[in-house]
Amino acid sequence: MKIVKSGDRGCRKGPGDWFTGDVWIDGIVEAAAPSRLQAARVTFSPGARTAWHRHPVVQVLEVISGLGWVQLEGQAAQAIHPGDVVVIGAGENHWHGAQAGRTMVHLAMQQADDSGSTVAWGAKVTDEEYGAAG
Repeated sequence: MKIVKSGDRGCRKGPGDWFTGDVWIDGIVEAAAPSRLQAARVTFSPGARTAWHRHPVVQVLEVISGLGWVQLEGQAAQAIHPGDVVVIGAGENHWHGAQAGRTMVHLAMQQADDSGSTVAWGAKVTDEEYGAAG
């Protein structure tokens, strides 16, 4: 057993290549063999969002607070609310983030593939794509 105290995990600002707007990432667990689990609490400022991305295995999001959007490529964006759980399958290109004028916090959990990769980042979600969500 290992206990990691909250003050030891740290918090970092989400990189501009991965996010539009202010996003903060609080690491919970990093995939370390033999485990493949990675988890983080992600806080999105109003209108902030991820870039398009995909996960090699799976991603599960649980909305903790606020209101957000999630969209799979080729489908309409869907509103997400506190308590909602979103399961995104392996290789599904998608984005997620806060609704305009609202913050959103979600727990993001994903598994690493055999090479240790948990995500492949793509292009940023444009303002037009984001605006179509609402």
